[in-house]
Amino acid sequence: MEILKTENLKKYYGEGETCVKALDGINFSVQQGEFVSIVGTSGSGKSTLLNMLGGLDRPTSGKVFVDGKNIFSLKEEALTIFRRRKIGFVFQSYNLVPVLNVYENIVLPIELDGNRADKKFVDSVIDALGLEKKIYALPSQLSGGQQQRVAIARALASKPAILLADEPTGNLDSVTSTDVLGLLKVTGERFGQTMVMITHNEEIAQMADRIVRIEDGKIMTPDVPQKDRPLAETVKETVNALHKGGDFHA
Repeated sequence: MEILKTENLKKYYGEGETCVKALDGINFSVQQGEFVSIVGTSGSGKSTLLNMLGGLDRPTSGKVFVDGKNIFSLKEEALTIFRRRKIGFVFQSYNLVPVLNVYENIVLPIELDGNRADKKFVDSVIDALGLEKKIYALPSQLSGGQQQRVAIARALASKPAILLADEPTGNLDSVTSTDVLGLLKVTGERFGQTMVMITHNEEIAQMADRIVRIEDGKIMTPDVPQKDRPLAETVKETVNALHKGGDFHA
C-alpha cells in the first residue's frame, strides 16, 4: 500500500536569472512499512524535500500525499493538526523540552492534540528503546544517544503514518550512531512503521530498504540497494543483537 507520494513537486526561490530551483519536479513514492533513505550532498535539496514531505513548508507547485491525503489542500490550522496526528519527526537536535521528564516529552504531542496517550503502546515503545529506567529523568540527565532515543519514542508514540528523520545521528559519535540506527530499524520493524531518512552519509544510508539519490533538486536514480559494506554489516549485527535482547551503548 502506498503511504507517501509526491507529484511533480517543485520549490523555487526568486525569479528569472536569480531563480534557485531547490526542488525541480520530484516524483517518488513510499510503500507502507518501507524504510527509505534520501541521500544527497549539502545543497542538493534533501532537507527542502523533507520539509515538504512533512508539511513544514509549502511547495511552489506539485502535490504531496500522506495516507491518501493531499496535505497542501489543507488550510494551515488543519495541516498543523494533520501533521501532528499523521507525521512523526526525528531531528538531529532532539528538540526535547528541558523542564519535562522523558515520559512527559514522549506523550507531549499527543496531549497537545487533546488526546490521551495509549499507555500500553507507549510503554511498549519505551521498552523497545531501552528507556524504561529513564522515564523520570530530565533531558539534561541523559546522554546524546539517550536523548535521541527519547526523540524516536516521541515520534512513534502517536502511531504516525510516516516517520521522517533528518540526519538523526548527526550529533552522535560513531558507536552511538550505530546503536541508534539499529534501534531505529528494530522499532520500525516491530511497529510496522514507514520511515524516510535523509542523510549526506552514504554508509548510514545503507541500513534502509531503498536509497533515493537527489542532486540539484532532482531525483537522479530510482532504487539503489546498498549491501555488504562495513557499516551495513555493523548495523546488521546491532539489529540482530537487539532482536535477541543484547546490550547497546547509546
